[in-house]
Amino acid sequence: MTAEIRGRTIGYGVNVPWTPLVLAGYLFATLGALLLGGDRRLRTLGVVRAVGALACSALWRLEFASTWCAFAAVASLLVLGWVRGREPAAGGH
Repeated sequence: MTAEIRGRTIGYGVNVPWTPLVLAGYLFATLGALLLGGDRRLRTLGVVRAVGALACSALWRLEFASTWCAFAAVASLLVLGWVRGREPAAGGH
């Protein structure tokens, strides 16, 4: 693991082999299932997270810190709305 000062932030790095492939797999696993899901609200969550990933990538290049955390918070609010909007399961659970 390495750490270096990058403008106004500290950049951390790990030596991951095949970084583009690992990143593509991560994005497919975290976004693909949502975007391909049958529920409209889950697809909306997938779109929000995909836009967030693109924005975070752009902001990261400009050395803004913790952008992914901010977008994760927005996505969490969408999940909260989705869960609260569902009918209660049979048996009161």
